Amino acid sequence: MEVIVLTGISRRVLDDLLRNPYKTVELRSARNIEALEKIKMQKRVFLTYETFHDVARGTEGLIAEILKFEEMDQRILWEESDEREQTVVRIQLRLLGLGKVIEIERNGIIRARVREMLPHEMRMG
Repeated sequence: MEVIVLTGISRRVLDDLLRNPYKTVELRSARNIEALEKIKMQKRVFLTYETFHDVARGTEGLIAEILKFEEMDQRILWEESDEREQTVVRIQLRLLGLGKVIEIERNGIIRARVREMLPHEMRMG
């Protein structure tokens, strides 16, 4: 299946999604937000702990369906940053399964062809 890859997702979020197939996640990474804005019509994403530059054939992660998408701006304390506002995207996800990247295409965001895996094939963690 063809999906957009969301990178740098924390292990805690991935583990929570494995334990409970429904989870709301807040994304702040500009690259992940850009990817989500480009795929508003597509409902499936691939979430991985790997960084953008480390995603390659064989990268493992979770396949999820986006149930709800909400974009908002949050204020930041001025001592913490040179900017005072940050865009945050909140997505509600439903776990569909485990996956492994088969083919990859990069152009600012990552599109990948992902193969669904059986639980005994997964070696994340």
